Amino acid sequence: MAASNARRERIVIIGSGPAGWSAATYAARAQLEPLVFEGAISEKNRLAGTLPMGQLAMTTEVENYAGFPHGDLEAFLDSSLPPERRQMMAPHAKAGVSGPELMELMRQQAVNFGTRIITDDIDKVDFSSRPFKLYPSEGGVVEAECVIVATGAKANWLGLESEEKFKNRGVSACAVCDGALPRFRKKELVVVGGGDSAVEEATYLTKFASTVHLVHRRDELRASRIMAKRAHDDPKIKIHFNSGLAEVLGDDTKGVTGVRLVSTIDPAKETILDVTGVFLAIGHTPNTAFLGGQLELNAKGYVVWTKHFRTETSVEGVFAAGDVADDYYRQAISAAGTGCMSALDAERWLSAQGIH
Repeated sequence: MAASNARRERIVIIGSGPAGWSAATYAARAQLEPLVFEGAISEKNRLAGTLPMGQLAMTTEVENYAGFPHGDLEAFLDSSLPPERRQMMAPHAKAGVSGPELMELMRQQAVNFGTRIITDDIDKVDFSSRPFKLYPSEGGVVEAECVIVATGAKANWLGLESEEKFKNRGVSACAVCDGALPRFRKKELVVVGGGDSAVEEATYLTKFASTVHLVHRRDELRASRIMAKRAHDDPKIKIHFNSGLAEVLGDDTKGVTGVRLVSTIDPAKETILDVTGVFLAIGHTPNTAFLGGQLELNAKGYVVWTKHFRTETSVEGVFAAGDVADDYYRQAISAAGTGCMSALDAERWLSAQGIH
C-alpha cells in the first residue's frame, strides 16, 4: 500500500497492557475513536514475552490492583465478556482477579466505548513528519496525527527450561507483584541478581519469607554500597557469591520445591536449596526496538518524558505510557495511571492543533 493511500487516524495506541487499554478507554470516551495495535499472536512474540495483553497476561493472582479484592468473579466475568473471549479463559480461581482476567476486562471496557483493535505488531515507525507513519507486520501504512507508545518492557530471564516450566508456579520476575502471595509466606525464597534491584527485591521479600537466598555470579554485589550493606546486615538475607542458578526444581503439584546452584569457580560444586519461590532480578528490557532510535531514550533504553509528570516525548505529538517509560515502579496500577495521563495529554494536544 502506497503512503498516499494510507489509512489516516487521529490517534493510534501501540501496545495492549494496562497502559494501552487505559489510554484507549480515555481516548474513546473523548470521541477520538482510537485504533489500538495490540500485538500479534505469534511464536516469535511468545518466545520474546511480548504477546498481546502485556506481562499481566502471563500472571496468575493479582492481589494489588485496586478494586478487585478476594472473591468469586465468575458471574461478573460471564456477564462482562463476550462468550468467544470468555471461553478461552480458565475458570476463575475465586481468589483475587487473575492477570488474564484483568486484561480481558480492561480490553472489553475500551471496546465498549468504541476502541478499534488490530491484532498485529508495528514493526517500524516514521516520526520525522506529521502525519506519522506506522508500518504493521502484515503490510501497508497507517498514518496518525498522534501516537501513544505503550509497548511495555519484558523481564530478563536466564533462559532455563525449568525456569519456563515453573513461571507463575513459584518463578517470578516481580517481588512486589507476587511476594505477598500465600505460597511464599514464611518460606525460603531465592532472588537471582546482584544489583540494586536484586537487593531491593530481596529486602522486600524479607517481610514475608523466613529466609531469602540472594544468588550472585560474582564475588561481590554490583549494588551501590548502601544497598550492599543493607543486604549484608539483614539477618534474613543469605548471600551466595560465585553461584549461578542451574535448575529450578519442583513438580506439577507443588510447583517450585527447590533450586540447584552451580559454582561459577568450580562447576563441579553444586548446592541444593529447598525453596518455594525463585525471583529473577536481572533487569528488564523496554520494548523500544521498533522505534528505530526516533525517540529520546534514557541510559537503560526507556522512553524519556521530556516534561516533568507529563507523558510527552522528544517528538511533539508522540506520547509514552506504562513500563516503556518507567524503569522504577513497573506496576500495573501505575501503568494504567500513566495510560490515562497519556490519553488526556494527547486529547489536549490534538485540540490545540485544531484536530477534534
